[in-house]
Amino acid sequence: MTTETAAPAAALTDELTAALAGTDPGAAVDMLRSMLEIPSPSGEEGPLARHLADVMRELGLTARIDDAGNVIGETPARPGPRIMLLGHMDTVPGQLAVHLEGGRLHGRGAADAQGPLAAMVRAVAAHRDFPGRLVVVGVVEEETPKSRGAVHIGRTLARPDALIVGEPSGWPGIVIGYKGKLDLEYRVDCPATHPSNPVEKATESAAAFWQDVLELLGPEQGHASFATPGATLVGMRGDITEARLDVSIRTPVGFDQDGFVATLRELDQVRCRDGRLTVVNGVRAVETERRGPVVRALSAGIRSIGGTPRPTLKTATSDMNTLAEVWDIPMATYGPGDSALDHSDEEHILVDEYLRGIAVLSTALGELATLPTGSAGAVGSAGELGGVS
Repeated sequence: MTTETAAPAAALTDELTAALAGTDPGAAVDMLRSMLEIPSPSGEEGPLARHLADVMRELGLTARIDDAGNVIGETPARPGPRIMLLGHMDTVPGQLAVHLEGGRLHGRGAADAQGPLAAMVRAVAAHRDFPGRLVVVGVVEEETPKSRGAVHIGRTLARPDALIVGEPSGWPGIVIGYKGKLDLEYRVDCPATHPSNPVEKATESAAAFWQDVLELLGPEQGHASFATPGATLVGMRGDITEARLDVSIRTPVGFDQDGFVATLRELDQVRCRDGRLTVVNGVRAVETERRGPVVRALSAGIRSIGGTPRPTLKTATSDMNTLAEVWDIPMATYGPGDSALDHSDEEHILVDEYLRGIAVLSTALGELATLPTGSAGAVGSAGELGGVS
């Protein structure tokens, strides 16, 4: 394992150095490394949450952990806009050796999504005098079907005036839309019988249900386009008497999830399969304004260090979907890192990329300081405005 340290300040461009004013690059890299060294698979984020709360306090923020296990850091309350930056602490299972080599910081969560979350914390800490209030949140269980952490935030915290969600977009990238997701469980039972009996068996009924899903979605279904739905058979098990399927469907903007489920149930009845269809989770697609204030602010940050903003649409789903269902506010998703490395054994983040992400977010927060306030209000802590302490 190498003991390489972060790139020295002399290796940074003048533009990047200026944009990182108030941030110690070496300390920022050390912070991310310390996060990666704490395993935090979904449901086991507690140690990382406590560590992050301590880090936030050391950086001059107030910090607490809510009833769901989310960690929340805040700047002092002042008149002005309330801006929330939200990323997730949890990772998929499978810890990787944490090491810095060739300007790359390796570790589970480096890209998805502790790199973006760490960048958010550092950017907020550099704006402790923000004219309004900055709230940075590390949520739990984003990598699970129900996104429990983000759901809890949407239910318990006051609506901010703007939201940035942390996911790896690449430092010049801005995610302006995500497909929705519909997770289904299908179970069917059939009487025991001989395999040669011509009646339909449970496994055959389950296979027929999967074909119904594909036919209903149409011949254009697939994951290549933001505009079309795409289904994945996530799991299947069974035998002649009982069978179960787990299906995940990515849905485009305007897709009628309720109507789709109702039609599947009707087909099951018509074909006398008597299966049990359960909606495990459903979240609709989201697409934000390309010229909205958050996208403009992030674009200004990207340009400030010599980049060209790259708005993108993702066929995956994130906590932006979850929060868009409860908050009608300007939002976008941003974060350093390469999403192609998500969940992989090669997961890492370039140190230069990470520092650029901090710089972009820091500049964006300066741009958002003049955002008009809405019904969320501008003064008062998250706890006072509906959170838990």
